[in-house]
Amino acid sequence: MATPSEKLATSLNALRDLQDIGIVAIKADALSRTHKDRLLENGFIKEVYKGWYMMTPPNEAKGDSTSWYSSYWHFCSQVLENMYGDEWCISPEQSLMLHAGNTAVPQQLIVKSPKASNNKTDLPFDTSLFHIKSSLPVKNEILENDGIRMLSLPAALIQASPNTFTQNPTDARTALSMIEDASQILALLLEGGQSIVAGRMAGAFRNISQERIADTILKTMEKAGYNVRESDPFDNKIIVPLSNHQRSPYGNRLKLMWHQMRDIVIKNFPKQPGIPIDKKSYMELVEKIYVTDAYHSLSIERYKVTPELIERVRSGTWNHKDNEEDRKQRDAMAAKGYWEAFQAVEKTIGKILAGANAGEVLDADHGDWYRELFGPSVTAGIIKPADLAGYRNHQVYIGQSKHVPLNREAVRDAMPVLFELIKQEPEASVRAVLGHFIFVFIHPYMDGNGRMGRFLMNAMLASGGYPWTVIPVQQRDAYMQALEKASVNQDIEPFVQFLGHLVNEGLKGTPVAKI
Repeated sequence: MATPSEKLATSLNALRDLQDIGIVAIKADALSRTHKDRLLENGFIKEVYKGWYMMTPPNEAKGDSTSWYSSYWHFCSQVLENMYGDEWCISPEQSLMLHAGNTAVPQQLIVKSPKASNNKTDLPFDTSLFHIKSSLPVKNEILENDGIRMLSLPAALIQASPNTFTQNPTDARTALSMIEDASQILALLLEGGQSIVAGRMAGAFRNISQERIADTILKTMEKAGYNVRESDPFDNKIIVPLSNHQRSPYGNRLKLMWHQMRDIVIKNFPKQPGIPIDKKSYMELVEKIYVTDAYHSLSIERYKVTPELIERVRSGTWNHKDNEEDRKQRDAMAAKGYWEAFQAVEKTIGKILAGANAGEVLDADHGDWYRELFGPSVTAGIIKPADLAGYRNHQVYIGQSKHVPLNREAVRDAMPVLFELIKQEPEASVRAVLGHFIFVFIHPYMDGNGRMGRFLMNAMLASGGYPWTVIPVQQRDAYMQALEKASVNQDIEPFVQFLGHLVNEGLKGTPVAKI
C-alpha cells in the first residue's frame, strides 16, 4: 500500500504535468477529485473562486498575496479564454496602460465580450473582473500580448475616455510617445469620422512636443472635410524630451515619472548641506555606521543576522574555509557579502566627494557592488557563478506587491535611462530618493535589489553632504508601503516624507536606527 508521502508525490506529478504545459488557472475537472483534495489539504493549490484553482507554495502564510499577484495576468487570460474563446478584449483604458508598460495588478479588470452578461467576478485580495456585454472592434484592432487580448495602441488611444489623460498622465504620455507616425492614428480617425477625438489627439501630441504628428492630424482631417477643433486633454504641459523610436515604453515612462516626481522631492526633503569640507571625518562616520546599517538592511530582507556575526565578518574571525557552519550558512554569506559591498560603496563615495559626477561614478561602480554582495555566496556554492553575470534574465516578482517589475528585455532599456537621469539631475535629494525608488521599480537583479537600492540612495545622499541614513527594520512595513504607493499609484510623496524624516533626524544628530 502506498504511503501518504507516496500518494502526495503522485498528486504533485499530476500538478507538474499541468504546470509543464503552461496552465496557471486550474479548472476543477483538470485534476481528479482525489488529487485535488490532496493538493488542497497540503497547501499546493487554493481555490480562487468556484471551480477554479491556482498553484501556491505550501508554506505561503494565510493572507500572503504574493502567489496571486504573480499569477494574476496569466490566470485571468486563461479563465477568460475558457469563458469566451477569442471573443473578448480588455477595455481601451487598461489596454493603453499595458502598452505604456504599466503591468500593476488592477483592482478591477474590465472585459468586453458579446458573450458577457454584465456581471462581476470577485477574485482574491479585493480584485475582480467586470464583464461587459459589448460588440468587439474589428480583428485588426485587437492584438494578443502574453495571453491578454487588448486593443492595438492606436485604437486604445482613440477609444480611451478623455479623463484617462488627466487621471493617468504618465501612461497616456508614454503611450503617445510610442506612435512614430500620424498615419497610425489617422486611419482609424478617418474611418470613423471622429472629428472630436481628432482634436483631442492633436492636442495630446502637441502636449508632448510631437508637433509634426499634431499638425498632420489636423491638416489631413480638414482636407477630408472634417471641422476639427484642437483641445489639450492634459491638465498641464511637461517639457520632457521623449523619443518616439524606443524599443519599449520604459525609457520614456521613466523620464516622465522622474520629471513629475522631482518637484515633490525638492518640496518635502531637507535642504542639502553641501559636500563636506572635512571629507575624512565624513568617511569616518560612514565607517562607524556600518554595523548598524548592515543589521537593519539585512534584517529588512528577512536575513537573521546578529551584530556579533557582523563584527566577526568585519574582524576577519568569520572563517568560510575551515568552519563548515560558516561556509554554508546563508545568513553568514549575506553578512560577508554586505561587508565587501559596503567597502566598495565607500570607494564610490570617496570619488563623489572628490568631485566626480555622482551619476557617472554610480553607473561605473554599481556592478562592482553587486559582485561583492554575492561573491561569498558563489564561493560557498549557494548560488551559481552565472548569477554574477549582471542584470537578470528572468522575470521576478515582489512579495505581496501589485507592482510587476519590468520584463528582462525592458531592464536593459531602462537602466541606461536611469543612470542618464541621475547624471543630469542637479539636486542630490532627487538623485537619492528617485534613484532608489526607480532602481527597485525596475528590479534589475534576481536578488539584492533592496540592498543595492539603499546603497545607491546613500551614495547619492553623500553627493549632497547628507549623512548616511539607515532605514530601521522596525519601520519595514511603512517603508514597503511607501514604495508600493509610488510604484502602483505613482504617489511618491509618502516615500519622500518617510526618507526625509530619517535624513532630518540624522542631520540633527539623532538617527532613529539603533541595534
